[in-house]
Amino acid sequence: MASTSDDRLRKWQRNRAQRLDALPWLKVDRGSGRPVRYVADELLVRVEREGDARGVLNAAGHPRQSVTAEEVAPGVLALRAHGMDVPGAARALRHGGANTAGPNHVFLSTPYEMGGPFGPPVPDVDAWSLPAGPSPSASVRVAVVDTGVWLDSPLPTGWYEATNDDYDDTTDPDADVGHANFITGVIMSSTSNARVRIVKVLDASGLCTESQLVTALLNLPPVDVVNLSLGGFTADDQPPAILSYALGRLLTGVDRVVVAAAGNEGTVDEPYWPAAFAGTDLPWAGQVLAVAAHDGSSVCDWSNTGDWVSLAAPGSDITSTYVTQGEFTSGVARWSGTSFAAPRVAAAIAEHHTSAGTVVGAVAQVRADASTRSFGPYPGLG
Repeated sequence: MASTSDDRLRKWQRNRAQRLDALPWLKVDRGSGRPVRYVADELLVRVEREGDARGVLNAAGHPRQSVTAEEVAPGVLALRAHGMDVPGAARALRHGGANTAGPNHVFLSTPYEMGGPFGPPVPDVDAWSLPAGPSPSASVRVAVVDTGVWLDSPLPTGWYEATNDDYDDTTDPDADVGHANFITGVIMSSTSNARVRIVKVLDASGLCTESQLVTALLNLPPVDVVNLSLGGFTADDQPPAILSYALGRLLTGVDRVVVAAAGNEGTVDEPYWPAAFAGTDLPWAGQVLAVAAHDGSSVCDWSNTGDWVSLAAPGSDITSTYVTQGEFTSGVARWSGTSFAAPRVAAAIAEHHTSAGTVVGAVAQVRADASTRSFGPYPGLG
């Protein structure tokens, strides 16, 4: 007999699926056995390849006058044409070896299939003390690029920075309410040496496009660590082209790292982006940490795994700051997912920064700490 929690999870998943299915611009390709989501009729291309892209689309039957262009991020155009074979156009442009064009992928931070929390949060019934928060001398700037932040929460407003555009007040319990709040609480539970900047890129349903994520990354204020508890797959397992461009600009020649959730599909050896950039041969790949989730004894069976994963961190039944609504009378919840393993690693980097002196040096110390224990094939934080 199904439990109440199982029923709640299925209801949540069903509502998510219906919400996504209702989006007329969202295209889902399941030919590879996993959902690859992208914006229909839209190709992202670096500005220097616009002419080549228009040529490919023209050869595919789209007259030049039927193709529109819009700059959607610095140096990035969205070419649009009705009925476009987006994956086919991307493959044609990549034929010469340059990864400068691709679908406008849709990334999710939801329990439906992707890299957000695994299942709905539940009220935490045990006593939980609010952490002390950031020290006045906190030296590490952590960007939580995620949902907006909810004010109706036990998360003190003095623990983070946000602009007016970075707040959300959606109260639908089937939405991704409180995700950024929860992540920020996870960070503060493990370090007082972090100053968090919450940047809203995901809507309340936990969804963003690749172009929206790229725009957010290219416009970040000065930060040291970027937490990305979101992601998705690509049809051919190739890196998302424009996200690769943005991460290259963000990381090259800078003492900065990206910590990314490995995702909750339970897949094996299927790259999940952006975390899977850690396993590429790109020159800045060492500045990306892909984080799987463990439950204290082994890697969670719902956590994505692969040789691109850097390490594992606690991600099962995590307690943190949520929102104060409905049954969450204290605003504290328990939630599971690689979404919450990633900020545990971000916090560890911040904690080691004082002794290491640099962000990259702090990462080396975190890796050394993780090497003393293992969860399945991965080193891990306790």
